[in-house]
Amino acid sequence: MAIIITDECINCDACIVECPNNAIYEPGQEWAYADETALSGTETSPTGEQIDADKMNEPISDEFYFIVPGKCTECKGFHDEPQCASVCPVDCCVPDENHIESEDALLEKKAWLHAE
Repeated sequence: MAIIITDECINCDACIVECPNNAIYEPGQEWAYADETALSGTETSPTGEQIDADKMNEPISDEFYFIVPGKCTECKGFHDEPQCASVCPVDCCVPDENHIESEDALLEKKAWLHAE
């Protein structure tokens, strides 16, 4: 499953540099799948969805840092645990029950994001 940042976030910025997928954004920031990934143009996601990787998307939160579920791999293939959760001083990076994925699916997403 992806990780979500709860509304207890203090916007400290500790998590953003730790994310190997560039899935974490500042409050109010637009985002794209292409941001710091190997994706560009029209891409087919591991779930079969057609996406425009370069399209700027609306922020998920205007109040606190947020994680884009489609880019979050729980750091699988990079680290043993989600790095955002390991550095968060207020423990607000928690599993997102709305985006449950198997380890294989997370590894497939990692390969897709980084063109492996």
